[in-house]
Amino acid sequence: MGSDAGRALNDGDLERFTKHFESNPAYRLAQNAVTSTGLEDVALDRSVVTSISTSMSHHLDDWEVTDQKKSGRCWLFAGLNLLRADAAKTMSLKDFEFSQNYLLFWDKLEKANFWLEAVIETAERDIDDRTVAHLLANPAEDGGQWNMFVALVAKHGLVPKSAMPETHSSSKTASLNRATSQLLRRTARDIRADAATGASADQLRATKLEALQVMHRILAIHLGTPPATVQWQWSDKDRGFHRDNEMSPQEFAAKYAGVDLEDFACIVHDPRPSSQVGRTYTVEYLGNIVDAPPVVYLNVEMALMRELAMKSIVAGEPVWFGCDTGQMANVERGYWDEQLYDYNGVYDTDLTMAKADRLMHHDTLMTHAMLFTGVDVVESTGGPQVPRRWRVENSWGDEKADKGFWTMNDNWFGEHVFEIAVRRSALPADLQRALDAAPVVLPAWDPMGSLAH
Repeated sequence: MGSDAGRALNDGDLERFTKHFESNPAYRLAQNAVTSTGLEDVALDRSVVTSISTSMSHHLDDWEVTDQKKSGRCWLFAGLNLLRADAAKTMSLKDFEFSQNYLLFWDKLEKANFWLEAVIETAERDIDDRTVAHLLANPAEDGGQWNMFVALVAKHGLVPKSAMPETHSSSKTASLNRATSQLLRRTARDIRADAATGASADQLRATKLEALQVMHRILAIHLGTPPATVQWQWSDKDRGFHRDNEMSPQEFAAKYAGVDLEDFACIVHDPRPSSQVGRTYTVEYLGNIVDAPPVVYLNVEMALMRELAMKSIVAGEPVWFGCDTGQMANVERGYWDEQLYDYNGVYDTDLTMAKADRLMHHDTLMTHAMLFTGVDVVESTGGPQVPRRWRVENSWGDEKADKGFWTMNDNWFGEHVFEIAVRRSALPADLQRALDAAPVVLPAWDPMGSLAH
């Protein structure tokens, strides 16, 4: 590719860089500031901060936030937070929580089975095959997607938090994940070795089942044993006492979840040139329950995603969503705004890229799931109502933001929100039909599957 000239930095380059920096007083001022103060404190745009209000024209939540603590269970918390609002109304309770630990247990066990089936399927590929490498890098993580949440509830049901409360390891999953990852990788080694000597599929699955028995044991040690039945009793807001007969977790979910999860579809905004609006997509080896419906996304325009989320909240229903939460975020205040930090001003350069470019060049991906519980709707210049800002129920406890509820300006929504779960009936007729089309299969490492990791 041409000569070698210019490949290595030379003394002249380094001297020129230093002189360029030292000749500009603004660069020296920035250096003085950032070397003694955190970058975010220096770059925080006060005019943006003072312009943000937490008031909303439509505000659904009157409950306390939850806390996933040191775990990656945001998608489970967001899903259960969607369900608990109706459950609390049904039981006439001020606040209520389903057990997040219960679903964590079954998700871990089901994911182990799903992952080992993928290992069996790819056992004859080279160890350095990109898909095999991706699987081995991510054997036992906490993350998940909307469809995975739906599949868990459909198969395993729900229980109240008191029936399977949090443990040290559910709130801090690092030790649990380390042990289960080691178990699964060791089992993958054995399966691949057996496959190389001609072992049958039945023999490989026998090895898998032995490992899953150990997986169940490890999970029970860390998380407790999931209850097979629930006997639920409570006192409502008016001090009325209620008691239910013994129920299975599936029966408890059917009675108290309040929302038919099968009515929902997951829609995404994927602006990459390779992704078509109105097409369904899935990601290879993304899921948690073998034989459950696949994780499917419908790609739509951002304007429609905004409209559907706004209309759902105005109609009284919160919205589950996934985003890149670390972008332009202030944790103490609980604010998101696309102009919150003036990094370009600090560095005197433009660091920004369009959303599609950020996806393609690994500068963004979905990292967190939460719940929209409010929206501030205003009249646009052209007449129709549009969202100005959003209220978000996070699952990081109540010590920061507005007692744990965050405020998102709409300019952030367009840049960093990637998916929402909405009722299928809310979609235009052509997109409802599009949901039934066979999805395009994206590779296992595609960023659209990142929330599961």
